[in-house]
Amino acid sequence: MLDLLVESGGLASDLVARTSSTLVVQEIVRLSLAPAFLLAAIGAVMNVMMSRLIWVADRIERLESRLEAGEARERLGELHVLHRRRRLAQRAVMLSTAAALTICVVIALLFISAFITPQIGTLTALAWIATMGLLIGALMLFVTETLVAARGHRTREDLHAPPAGEAED
Repeated sequence: MLDLLVESGGLASDLVARTSSTLVVQEIVRLSLAPAFLLAAIGAVMNVMMSRLIWVADRIERLESRLEAGEARERLGELHVLHRRRRLAQRAVMLSTAAALTICVVIALLFISAFITPQIGTLTALAWIATMGLLIGALMLFVTETLVAARGHRTREDLHAPPAGEAED
């Protein structure tokens, strides 16, 4: 099959000539390992983000159903905090997904660069920078969500704590 492509000339023979060296292909695979590991790490972080998002969404549903039944009016403030946490977590997941997509573009560009004559190093670097920007944004939103959760937890503890001077049984 490769012989047919090389004999026909043109683009196909150029592609085969550029990638016929095992060393060239090995180098491309080696270069794509770091982005591939980053992709796996993004997936792991997204798993944690999704777990938190699912928990928040379930809690919102439970509180809203209790509010509709006329119960738990004192939990209205918690509901507002949960809605804010859900927005933060959703945005973090969206940015993480975009980072995963752009890192896939980086890997594809690394392989494409072996097949074409024009240099696309700048495009690859821009895609890498975009990935880092999206990932930084996602992690900042995730940290913000955890801070909001911790602050909300402290507020609930303060509401249920005995007044100052009273001993807890």
